[in-house]
Amino acid sequence: MPTKLYDDIIFGPVRSRRLGLSLGVNLLPLECKLCSFNCIYCECGWTEKGHKAAFNKREDVARLLADKLFEMVNADNAPDVITFAGNGEPTAAPEFPQAIAGAVALRDELAPNSKIAVLSNGTRADRPEVHDALMMVDDNILKLDTVDPAFIQLLDQPVGPYDVEHQIETFASFNGHVIIQTMFLSGEYRGKSLDNTGEEYVGPWLAALERIRPQEATIYTVARETPVAGLAKAAPDVLDAIAARVQALGIPCQVSY
Repeated sequence: MPTKLYDDIIFGPVRSRRLGLSLGVNLLPLECKLCSFNCIYCECGWTEKGHKAAFNKREDVARLLADKLFEMVNADNAPDVITFAGNGEPTAAPEFPQAIAGAVALRDELAPNSKIAVLSNGTRADRPEVHDALMMVDDNILKLDTVDPAFIQLLDQPVGPYDVEHQIETFASFNGHVIIQTMFLSGEYRGKSLDNTGEEYVGPWLAALERIRPQEATIYTVARETPVAGLAKAAPDVLDAIAARVQALGIPCQVSY
């Protein structure tokens, strides 16, 4: 099915289901997707392997972000959030820590009421320089779609080794300064069920949340074009029931249908 790449370093603003008015920052190459996951639901399509495209330089990111923030603030339309996302995994950019520090300084100067968010799969969150940078942002949003290894391989398709137990420990190391983002869906892929809303998946996922103790969980479902056919939304009442169980743990939960 059709998917799209972001063709600008600074994109939007767009109205996000979860974040409000979001101004996007893309550290990844403009001509391809680079990611340590190959999620079958990703709106950017498939992950490029062995691509030699260059990451965007932090100087260009800072200059373009300053220009756009200045424009939006002067129009009395400051973003609710400045979101590092784009064509893949933002923490893969070699200058990710420096880009975050620059964005924080610009936000403080030009749009002090705007938050800074990072949408990440968390595979590099254990690296000290990345961990420190994620502690600087307001919304450190890390992915945990399931704790079932086989389902991870089916849905998220990590490009390299992936140890979910290590990921849970890494997420817990943020001491609550983390938002766990989870995709719930249904449908079928390669002859296997994609429904991760049953107790087989939800129970262990809730146990992981208890260990991580995030500031919030955000759960969502398929809403845009995906690389493969056969993916379907999780029903609203199912998402609401899962959210209620998260909230019963004392963890706030945001739902996007």
